[in-house]
Amino acid sequence: MLRYKLVASDFDGTLRHTDGSVSEETKRTVRSFVAAGGIFALCTGRMTSSILPYAQEMGLRGLIVAYQGGSVCDIASGKVLRDERIPNEDAAEICRFLESGANHIHVYDGDRFFVNADDVFRSMYERVCRVRGILTGLHISQTVGEEGIAANKIVAMCLPDKRDALLKSCSSMFGERYYVTSSMEQMVEIAPKGADKGSALAFLASHYKIPLSETIGCGDNFNDLPLIRAAGLGVAVGNAVPELKAAAGFVTKTCDEDGVAYAIRKFALGEEE
Repeated sequence: MLRYKLVASDFDGTLRHTDGSVSEETKRTVRSFVAAGGIFALCTGRMTSSILPYAQEMGLRGLIVAYQGGSVCDIASGKVLRDERIPNEDAAEICRFLESGANHIHVYDGDRFFVNADDVFRSMYERVCRVRGILTGLHISQTVGEEGIAANKIVAMCLPDKRDALLKSCSSMFGERYYVTSSMEQMVEIAPKGADKGSALAFLASHYKIPLSETIGCGDNFNDLPLIRAAGLGVAVGNAVPELKAAAGFVTKTCDEDGVAYAIRKFALGEEE
């Protein structure tokens, strides 16, 4: 009998190796867990269209979480069960604030994302996430207003040594109204309040009728804190930020050492000593 019945895992920096692959060992372990009656769900900050190909490659079924928890959809049918948004006027306000600092900005609207600069950040993001942005020019706030976009998420990309200052300023400006976080050292993300991975895990657990005490949440960065705090067992991979390791119930191996697979075998399947 499974000790934990639902595993929700972040993707980049957690399940995926740094070379961009998902190992055969991880795929085999997930298949074994599912065959034993478990539910495995990807829980990512990526847009749905960016993460779906990986879910399909892994042969996953059921629900998938995108946009930091703001979107939940069925892999097979594409049916959207949760779709949290930033209202149009607020989205434009956030963009104007980011524009004032000359930031590289992404605005997400379902399966589309808009980008305000054709630069190294755009090429890096599109290469990693395998999606193509719609170039708006510097004043992306104008596009948001004209198109009436209620955004799933807004992202500012910056050099790693600028991330903490940008995170602090965005948190000060919008933290009371919106969820401000970071999923990697080059990104600051603003999403609807409550649209985090912890609430997404609660949504999944309710959908599958599994107690939160019987869930595992795995992650590597600040945006995974709500996930591992909500889970029955919070797991940080060995390459996680110190703050996540401190909050986790268990620190597993690194993403390149298949840390998620190890945690599943150890705690859900009971195969590791």
